[in-house]
Amino acid sequence: MPYRLLAIDLDGTLMDPNGMLTDAARQALAAVRDAGLQVVLCTGRRFRTTLPVLRTLELEGCAVVNNGAVVKEIASGKTLHRNYLPAEIYPDVVELVREHGPPLVYVDSYPDATDILTEPHGNISPYQADYIERQAAHRCFVDDLAAAQRDDVILVSQMADLEVLLPLEERARRMLGARVKTHLLHNKSYGGYILELLSPSSDKWAALARVAADAGIAPPEIAAIGDDVNDIELVRRAGLGIAMANGAEETRAAADVVVRSNAEEGVVEAIERVLAGR
Repeated sequence: MPYRLLAIDLDGTLMDPNGMLTDAARQALAAVRDAGLQVVLCTGRRFRTTLPVLRTLELEGCAVVNNGAVVKEIASGKTLHRNYLPAEIYPDVVELVREHGPPLVYVDSYPDATDILTEPHGNISPYQADYIERQAAHRCFVDDLAAAQRDDVILVSQMADLEVLLPLEERARRMLGARVKTHLLHNKSYGGYILELLSPSSDKWAALARVAADAGIAPPEIAAIGDDVNDIELVRRAGLGIAMANGAEETRAAADVVVRSNAEEGVVEAIERVLAGR
């Protein structure tokens, strides 16, 4: 069956190990658009940091951001679909994550200046300190995150070393159960790892399926390319699921095809397979 939609992850997949978009990758995606396929970026990034890539690629339509918690219209920044963190568990999530320093709270406020909230006190990892410093124009310090509850919280996260975040993730699962979804990911841009706590209904595949349904596209008509554990369902449930050689073992196991790494233009190989219809 010819594919009508290509879903593609950014970091570790479309972007090279230095976080750059190569000319070959850009040209390959242009060939996808020329072939008439809808291209949907599906990323853990928030919309603000995804937008420059979307503009460089001259993509239209929508993008799945924040690991599927939000679907944004590219041209306007309008939120088309959302799965915010349930308000009733927000205080519990903040209290739990705060055990290891001020959490990062992402809110759906684009195009306003601020879309990250955090607290000014407490010890934080050097990875998170670097991140906060670089986000100076888009973050806001509040005295008490629990008291600053909003109705548009996308997720709560913490950056640290793996040995810190693994037990924190286990406590979150034990204490909050099915009320929350966790993602523990390698932080490719800032070092260390990042633990995200989201709505249990937040998922890249679930968000993409809604986008596809809006366009009258069935799952067998979707091709998807990813690398990390947050891409597992994406590559497992698409008509053609492709994983990068640099990807997580679980993601590679879920895929139909494994291509070269993102250091070897693996995304170009993946797109060639999509365009060949296999």
